[in-house]
Amino acid sequence: MKRLILLIIGLVIFPLNPVLAQGRVDQSRHNLSTSGKGNIKSLDDSRVCIFCHTSHSANPKAPLWNRKNSGRIYTLYDSSTLDAKPGQPDGSSMLCLSCHDGTVALGNTYKNPNSMSFAHSMTKRGNLGTDLSDDHPISFIYDASLAATDGQLKDPVTLDRDILDSNSKLQCTSCHDPHKDMEGNFLKHTNEFSELCFTCHDTNYWGNSSHNTATVSWNGIAPNPWSHMDAPYNTVTQNGCSNCHDTHNANGKERLLKREAEEDNCLDCHNGNTAKTNIQADLTKPYRHDVYAYTGIHDPVESNLNKTKHVECVDCHNAHATNELLAQAPFVSGANASVNGISQSGMEIYPAVNEYEICFKCHADNPVTPQHTQRYLGSANTRLDFDPNNISMHPVIQEGNNPNPRGLIAPYNSNSKIYCSSCHASDGKNAPAGPHGSIYPRILKANYNTERTPLLGKSWPSLIQANFTLCFECHEINSVTNIHTQMSEGHFMETIGCNACHDPHGYEGGTLSENAYGINFDQSVIQPNPLNGRMIDLDQKKCFMTCHDPHGVVNYTHSAEGDDY
Repeated sequence: MKRLILLIIGLVIFPLNPVLAQGRVDQSRHNLSTSGKGNIKSLDDSRVCIFCHTSHSANPKAPLWNRKNSGRIYTLYDSSTLDAKPGQPDGSSMLCLSCHDGTVALGNTYKNPNSMSFAHSMTKRGNLGTDLSDDHPISFIYDASLAATDGQLKDPVTLDRDILDSNSKLQCTSCHDPHKDMEGNFLKHTNEFSELCFTCHDTNYWGNSSHNTATVSWNGIAPNPWSHMDAPYNTVTQNGCSNCHDTHNANGKERLLKREAEEDNCLDCHNGNTAKTNIQADLTKPYRHDVYAYTGIHDPVESNLNKTKHVECVDCHNAHATNELLAQAPFVSGANASVNGISQSGMEIYPAVNEYEICFKCHADNPVTPQHTQRYLGSANTRLDFDPNNISMHPVIQEGNNPNPRGLIAPYNSNSKIYCSSCHASDGKNAPAGPHGSIYPRILKANYNTERTPLLGKSWPSLIQANFTLCFECHEINSVTNIHTQMSEGHFMETIGCNACHDPHGYEGGTLSENAYGINFDQSVIQPNPLNGRMIDLDQKKCFMTCHDPHGVVNYTHSAEGDDY
């Protein structure tokens, strides 16, 4: 008795420590009495605990519960990547939902069926409704079998003992303590650096992910990428999982994404307001990977990758794994880490080891784009066009077949390999890496003009350089023009450009020597010899052009000793 008196006196003389006070239910928003600390509170009852508990005749008896259950059937969370098996809410979750499903008035308690009056109603954030498909799943058994099947959950024996209930189920109370509000929203752990999420989750690759290590903050320009959160932190790394996910009332229900459109979850930050480059701007250019054209088609566990037409950010990037590690062709860089793909042999693989395997998902056996130039050999199947067994190809999969190429600019040589994104990428100085969008057709990072242009005067080298800037990033212009200059009767011939004779990828099916050096003619420019069907007379170094008499020939000076392929 003396100790109790001393404690009471102490509380009167020395005010409560503000931090300790947050740990008391009467100092939290769950105090729904007239002395409540939130906007939602009773207008006529000063009892703190009565809204949840009663001393006698409780329903159910434990924990002396004083609320009615709605008896509703709930719509449960579901996802193609969900290994847990949630059931209808039970246990402590059912008690929480007796307030938070919005079906029973807050003042309508079991012992007081005449509802008490309240100031304000529950906000959308607190009113989960009976549709729980946009909320973190609850009321499922979390055991060693689930952890092993999922592969990214911690073994339950390592969890804090108050995480799971007595039936080894995960409930609302796994994350929330309804009597203490030490971390906001009655969370048991702070969610800064995703500490709360990683109580259970053990996400692969997250340790090195840029989304885990980036210390950048929002620049203050609207929209705020963290406006969906109750209390956002200052940096990407502090917000962690919450950069993209909502645990309650998520707009993107599957995988609880904050936005319904997949790309919007990325572009909240990758619009230049947080991330250092503005991907969103590139996605508005005339030639782009149009992520806006598809919604809800991509699935992380989809198969038949080259049969379903769509392109989303997550087709090339894994938000949990992406990082800033650099690589050399053909290997994937950190930006494309842990993404699935199609191998050179046409098999689905995870993860893709080489960048071209990611491209092959769309640009291989069921290509989404037709050939832009009608040629005599090959197809739009880049997996076959880049096959190292072909007589000619750009060195995307393997170094080229010409052991002594000339006209290459250092550091390129016969042993070099390149990426698809060495040519297909965003245009402009300091542009974001990768083929997001460009002002040039086929998402090329520089000009590659496939139109024939009349040539005037002696300005041909500079004119062809302007038309084929892309080619001359690797190929030395003077060496190329010396090989290809064509003269006839003292005047320059029409400039037909690189594309008229050379296939920029490569091609399957060419076996003759005239198919070497990337030669695969544009059918609108070069025609077969009407006498023998050949495109080139290698002995006389002549080709047959559609702009001349079909029976005439045009001399060319293409050296058989070597080219840039």
